Amino acid sequence: MGERAIAVRDVSKRFRMYHERPTSLKERLLRFRGSRAEEFWALRDVAFEVDEGQTLGLVGVNGSGKTTLLKIIGGILRPTAGEVETSGRIAALLELGAGFHPELTGRENVYLNASILGLSKRETDGHLDEIVGFAELEDFIDNQVKTYSSGMFVRLGFAVAVHVDPRILLVDEVLAVGDEAFQRKCIARVRQLQREGRTIVFVTHAMQLVHEICDRAVLLDRGRIQTEGEVEAVIRAFRSVMARRDAGAEDGTLSRDLEIIRVDLLDADGSPLSMLSPGDTLNVQVEVAARRPVDDPVVILGVYNARDEWVYGTATDLREISLGRLDDKRRITFSLGALPFPEGRYAVTITVMDRGRRTTLDHQGQRYQFEIMRYLGEGVRIPVDIRVERL
Repeated sequence: MGERAIAVRDVSKRFRMYHERPTSLKERLLRFRGSRAEEFWALRDVAFEVDEGQTLGLVGVNGSGKTTLLKIIGGILRPTAGEVETSGRIAALLELGAGFHPELTGRENVYLNASILGLSKRETDGHLDEIVGFAELEDFIDNQVKTYSSGMFVRLGFAVAVHVDPRILLVDEVLAVGDEAFQRKCIARVRQLQREGRTIVFVTHAMQLVHEICDRAVLLDRGRIQTEGEVEAVIRAFRSVMARRDAGAEDGTLSRDLEIIRVDLLDADGSPLSMLSPGDTLNVQVEVAARRPVDDPVVILGVYNARDEWVYGTATDLREISLGRLDDKRRITFSLGALPFPEGRYAVTITVMDRGRRTTLDHQGQRYQFEIMRYLGEGVRIPVDIRVERL
C-alpha cells in the first residue's frame, strides 16, 4: 500500500435553499432577511482514503453528491463538517469552462489557469505548445474563449489540467462533451498519468470506463456512501440503484408480497450460459413465490449495456400474458431470440409489480450478466416467447 494522497474524514455539506428571491435591494434588506431557508444536506458523513497512485471511480445517480464532493476535495467548496487532507498539487476539471475568462484568449486563459495551479510563467512557457497541440486548438488559441464551442472548452480545460504536473487529478463528467476521438486521447493520457504514479479521482456514469481504468470505486446515493471497494461490486450496486429508480422503487420500499427467488440465464437447450454467439437464444428463467395472494402481477425484464443504458425491455402484460391470482410459485421464462446487440457486456434486471404498476413487489437490479462475443448487427426485431408454469 502506498502513501495516502487523499483522506476524506466524515465530510458533510449543507446548502440553504431559499424559495423566495428578492427583486430589489430594498426587498433584500427588509424582507429577505426574514425569509426561511430550507436546509439540504448534499453530503452526510462521507469518509474514505485514496492511496498515492490509485485511480478511484466516484459513481452515483444525478444528485447523489459526486460533484459537491469533488469540489470539496479540490478546495473549491468548504465542508460544513469534517475535513479533507490532500498531498501534492491538485488539477481539477470539474465544470465546462470553469476557471476560463470569456473575454480572454485561449492562450491567456492557459497562463491564468496555470498560475492559479502554482506554475510560473517560465514553467507555463515550457508546457504551452504541448497544451495547445493536445487540445487541437492551434488555429484558435488566440481567439477569445467566448467564441469557443463546448468541445473546444473541454479540450483546452483537459489539456491544461493534465499538463501542469499534478499529483492529484480530479475529473468530472465533462469529458462526455468531447467527441469520440478526443475521449480516446483523454483516456490514453489518463493511463499515462497512472503509469507515472499520479492519483486520480474520476466521476462518471460510464461503468465501462470505471471497469477499465479504476482500481477502486465509491458509490454515493443521496449524499451517503452506499458501498466502496472492489470495482465490480460497486458497479453492481450502482446498477441496482439505477434499476430500482427506473422501476419506481426510489425509496427502496418493496412490499415483497411476491418475491423473486431465482433467476437463471440459459441457452436454447436449458443449459446455463454467460456468453452468446450470433443467432443464439437467451432464455431468462424467473422463479417467483407468493408470500400472500397477489392478483395478476406483472413481471418486467430489462436489459442494460455496460454504460448502464437501457437497451431493451418487455413484460408479461405487454405480451398479454396473465399470471392470474398467484398464491403459490411460478416459473416465467422469457425467450429472446437472435439478440441484435453489439458485442459487449450486458446485465438483466427483473422487477415484479402489481397489475397497475403502482407498487413494486420485488426487484433485482442488473445482477445477471451475459456477454455478446462479437458484433451481431442492428435493427433486428427480437423474437420473444413467454411461458408460465405452475411449480
